[in-house]
Amino acid sequence: MGEIAVAKETGAQPGAVEVDFRAIDDLIFTRFNGDKENIIMILQALNKEYNWLPEPVLNYVSTRLDIPLSQMYGVATFYSMFSLEPRGRHLICLCTGTACHVRGGQIIKERLEAHLGIKPGKTTEDMRFTFETVRCIGCCSIGPVAKIDEKVYSRTNSAAILKALEGYT
Repeated sequence: MGEIAVAKETGAQPGAVEVDFRAIDDLIFTRFNGDKENIIMILQALNKEYNWLPEPVLNYVSTRLDIPLSQMYGVATFYSMFSLEPRGRHLICLCTGTACHVRGGQIIKERLEAHLGIKPGKTTEDMRFTFETVRCIGCCSIGPVAKIDEKVYSRTNSAAILKALEGYT
């Protein structure tokens, strides 16, 4: 597991989790000193651990830090790095900005949709991949660009990306 042991998939259904509230308390009060000002960093740590922000976790953090739940959701929905839905084990981000689009990004998008059987913003049934498109990854000079987890694939094409997916289990 990651830096903190806060949850595990229950297996009952995708996204069902068992929450370790003591570990969340440890994160909030030991690592971040119970400081409300650290809410974004707390949510980042939890999002990294779960790969999304489950409702029971948001409710608990809201209660422990005395932050209104509406404010918690405001933060979680404002930043695109957070997800309120279960994500796959691997996140595929495909740049659809102008530079990547004119260099074949649309073809990569179509091939990924066909290969994965999902549209951008969705997760495969086996919870292996979540596929997202982004307006810009910030690598315009080396497009088209895709990112799988933290690995950037530059000057890529659909065959190379599909081949790369084979290495992600």
